[in-house]
Amino acid sequence: MHGVLSSEVTVDVPASEAWNLYGTLKLMDVVIPEFFASIDVLKGDGEVGTVLKLFFNPGALFYAFEETIVTIDEEKMIKETDASKGAYLDMGFNLYRIRYDVIPTGEKSCITRVTVEYDLKEGWISNASHVSLVPFIGFLRVGSVYLLANTKS
Repeated sequence: MHGVLSSEVTVDVPASEAWNLYGTLKLMDVVIPEFFASIDVLKGDGEVGTVLKLFFNPGALFYAFEETIVTIDEEKMIKETDASKGAYLDMGFNLYRIRYDVIPTGEKSCITRVTVEYDLKEGWISNASHVSLVPFIGFLRVGSVYLLANTKS
């Protein structure tokens, strides 16, 4: 079973400023207090191949999982990460990909979009109910607040 979910937020900052957040590890620093207990960089410095281990706050569906940055396109302002160990892969997902896009809409405005793409093995279809945009919409909102407070326009 294959699926795709997406959501976006318009932000009144230049796309380049939003990309400086979403295209880097800086996003993790911004969202940690709201969504994670901690995040460890296991390998890399934010480029393709970087591996992160995300530790969730108590009460979350998972304790931790690893994700790998698989795409960074500076020109198109796209970053993708794939679940690479634990959590979703243990629940029968062949693929659990998170994609961030920054789309210019004007000189001082842009759209930040998050897309979750997933693929489940046969026999694991019921686990599709665990795919949710809710935390990622939260990332976009926290990112928006951060950008508005920290961008000089």
